[in-house]
Amino acid sequence: MSSEAEAPETTARVDAEVSGAAGDQVDAGALISELEGDLITFRRDIHAHPELSWKEERTTERIIAELEAVGLQPQRFPETTGVWVDVGPEDDQAPYAAAFRGDIDALPIVETTGLEYASQNEGVAHSCGHDIHTTVMLGLARALHQLHTQRIAAGHTAGLGARVRIIFQPAEEQFPGGAKEAVRQGLLQPVPRIFALHCDPKLTVGAIGTRIGPITSAGDLVRVEVTGRGGHTSRPHLTEDVVGALGHIATMVPAVLARRIDVRSGVSLVWGHIEAGNAANAIPSVGTLHGTMRVLDIDAWKEAGGYLSAIVQEAAAPYGVDVALDHVRGVPPVSNTSAETAIVDEAAKRVLGRRNLTLAEQSMGGEDFGWMTQEVPGSMFRLGTKTPDGEDYDLHRGDYIPDERAIAVGVKVMTAVAETCISEARP
Repeated sequence: MSSEAEAPETTARVDAEVSGAAGDQVDAGALISELEGDLITFRRDIHAHPELSWKEERTTERIIAELEAVGLQPQRFPETTGVWVDVGPEDDQAPYAAAFRGDIDALPIVETTGLEYASQNEGVAHSCGHDIHTTVMLGLARALHQLHTQRIAAGHTAGLGARVRIIFQPAEEQFPGGAKEAVRQGLLQPVPRIFALHCDPKLTVGAIGTRIGPITSAGDLVRVEVTGRGGHTSRPHLTEDVVGALGHIATMVPAVLARRIDVRSGVSLVWGHIEAGNAANAIPSVGTLHGTMRVLDIDAWKEAGGYLSAIVQEAAAPYGVDVALDHVRGVPPVSNTSAETAIVDEAAKRVLGRRNLTLAEQSMGGEDFGWMTQEVPGSMFRLGTKTPDGEDYDLHRGDYIPDERAIAVGVKVMTAVAETCISEARP
């Protein structure tokens, strides 16, 4: 299990502590350090050209070009954006050790960083760190491929001895997410486990955070439309009060839902938009509520969806209005398994040192990696991107500036994770 730890205190310490580890990791660490400049250049390029979900055409082609340039054979998602590539022996009998996933899409946000390589696509920005995720996965692919070829050159005819699948996934920011498409395509069928990371701007660069169990929440979209006979506000008894019904639904439904579901599940229904009418003296005939429902527990997520319609109807009933619920299932929670999280923990201790491993906070944000961890055991960890003593940021902000040294940290941890999985998968 992951443990609380200190984040690195100075920039010099960050650089020293991510330089590698003993044994095979010394070679891997040195190799990744040599790749760091290229990776930063690649990251800045895709950062300057961000693309929204399912529209990541340039990003997809850039990834393919980078992988082909080092001798790999990437495969594009059929009919959509996105890429996957296998690294290791080309022998079909070679086992798969693990899969690794990075998301490639950006957000509809205006970038305000003022960086030389800031977004050139108006109204679109990599404000969630997916450009870092993509670059880490590219670095992982290059590092493993080079280790594979070096082993063959040294006389190990099987190279790594097992295969690793790396998935550059589109559309994480859009429900139900590109991860579901990757699952539908069968990309996880041959792999025994899967790993991912996510930038954490509150965690200092050089450190990572892990957690067993739910690390992100299920996230659903909820829309309620209320219709009734409108009229003058001086005669509400002759109307069906749509506004009153909306207000009752907005306050009652979250409260009742929280009493129907186990409080330990972290169920949360929050409204973000309410709309009805346009005049102070007129009761409208239609109004809407929009919000999100989030749940940390997978079983409670399924249970809450079953309760929701009945609770909405109960809340609206006293007003005599008609009510329609549109409940869109978004993504399940990401629940990290203990065995896979232990692999990440041990890899981080080897590469970063014990004190740079910390317990990750649970997030009520949604993450479509949950579709993948429903299929195979997996673990997602938090990658520190905060410069020591630097500014605090949050994700989905137009001024988010991650510390680019996080790229090498992520590649080194992921490579160490891959090497552990490969050693366990070798015949």
